[in-house]
Amino acid sequence: MTSTQKDTLFILIKSLSKSEKRQFKLYVGRLGVNTDAKFLALFNLLDKMRRYDEKTILDSQIVKKSQLSNLKAHLYKQILISLRLNPGNQNFRVQLREQLDFATILYHKGLYKQSLRLLDKAKSIAIDKEEKNIAYEIVELEKVIETQYITRSLPDRAGELSGQSAWLSKMNTITGEFSNLSLELYGMMLKMGYVRNDEDHRLVADFFDTHLPDFDYETLGFREKLWLYQAHLWYSFLTQDFLSCYKYASKWVGLFYDAPEMIYLNPVFFLKGNNYLLESLFFVKYSSQFRETLDKLEQIITQKAFPKNDNIATLSFLYLNTNRLNLHFMEGTFEKGLYLTRIVEYGIEKHRDQLDRHHVMLFYYKLASLYFGVGDNKACIRYLNKIINGKNLKVREDLMCFARVLSLVAHYEAGMDYHLEVQLKSTYKFLLKMNELHAVQREMIKFLRKMGSIYPHELKMAFRDLYDRLKVYEDHPFEKRAFLYLDILSWLESHLQGRPVADIIREKALKVNR
Repeated sequence: MTSTQKDTLFILIKSLSKSEKRQFKLYVGRLGVNTDAKFLALFNLLDKMRRYDEKTILDSQIVKKSQLSNLKAHLYKQILISLRLNPGNQNFRVQLREQLDFATILYHKGLYKQSLRLLDKAKSIAIDKEEKNIAYEIVELEKVIETQYITRSLPDRAGELSGQSAWLSKMNTITGEFSNLSLELYGMMLKMGYVRNDEDHRLVADFFDTHLPDFDYETLGFREKLWLYQAHLWYSFLTQDFLSCYKYASKWVGLFYDAPEMIYLNPVFFLKGNNYLLESLFFVKYSSQFRETLDKLEQIITQKAFPKNDNIATLSFLYLNTNRLNLHFMEGTFEKGLYLTRIVEYGIEKHRDQLDRHHVMLFYYKLASLYFGVGDNKACIRYLNKIINGKNLKVREDLMCFARVLSLVAHYEAGMDYHLEVQLKSTYKFLLKMNELHAVQREMIKFLRKMGSIYPHELKMAFRDLYDRLKVYEDHPFEKRAFLYLDILSWLESHLQGRPVADIIREKALKVNR
């Protein structure tokens, strides 16, 4: 038995829509292949299977065990060719690649003029739509042809092509450096979370300064600015400069609204930019603009003209529902947000092959926080256990830590004293593996550890003492992030005032009302 997760062919077939399956069978028919061909029979069998089972395949006698690997590889390739021919997958990048392929074939046939004509047309489109990588490939082929097929225009063309090649190479190099820097910063984020002290900040700042290339802003096009803003954005996230996050996320999204065509040509970057803008607005608690940005995003996504494919469907699910949850956290409307539980659970299952473990964990933490907000501590613990019991401890160390701290609080709230003791021991074991704890985390654990020895009449004083000790960190440059994971202060205020935590958060949201 082979795992569904490990068999790429099975996953590919299960990802196909009804129209794509129909397109594949039509494609096979056009090939003039006998409909009883082995690879088509294998396709039909795998399509009917709920789980990949090699024994069932071999029992069907479609193929011998020794031939199975080759047949699967052949089928995989044929499906990809069929998908490439599908009109739904014919975006302008695929079409540009196709034109480059056609031009290459014409060149090999010695039809140089026809090849150059195709290349010139494709190059204009590529440059116009900011696809400088493929534009560079086109220019390089033009240079090869021009040096072989000499025309009267060659002296002028030589200078023109070498100039284009140098410019495109320079822009692609700058973009590569921006995107490399952005990726490195994102990797830091996933590994260690946000900076926790001056030393962390200095290390990240030095890394950013030494890896940011020299550039002339005035010469940058859409694509170069996009990667530049993304690099700045990740630096701002890492250093917890949330106003700077808002600044660069706004610049990113502004690029698209200044050139609306780019929304439909680069939908993934449009979605990502809006998600980071919403995340920044959540961090600075700018709820009115948050709602406005989210509504605008939903409207554009639902437009008929907005591109549709599996990748965009996954990202739309991820970003829309993450931010719908965040809106309920900002406004303290936890009860109203419970309907999202089903949507998120269904979406995680539907997009399980596209969603990485990191984003699934984030969803579980947000659902746990939602249930904590309505006072359903057992449901909160259930979602947190999905994170805590996960094997991937290397991803988002800070998230794992806060999941454990929230679990301790939820166990206390649920009156699960025995479980609380077990959780405390488990949490300490985990914390030993961490480099450094936030002051907020340390204070919370000290408090929960003392809970067993506090008499009921001393409880309010203990809550007051913890509140006073944590309040000083609310605006601390390296500690304030903790309160975005878990609004400990509102929880403490709810105990001190004898009111639901949702009411406290709602009142705060109304006071901010930005």
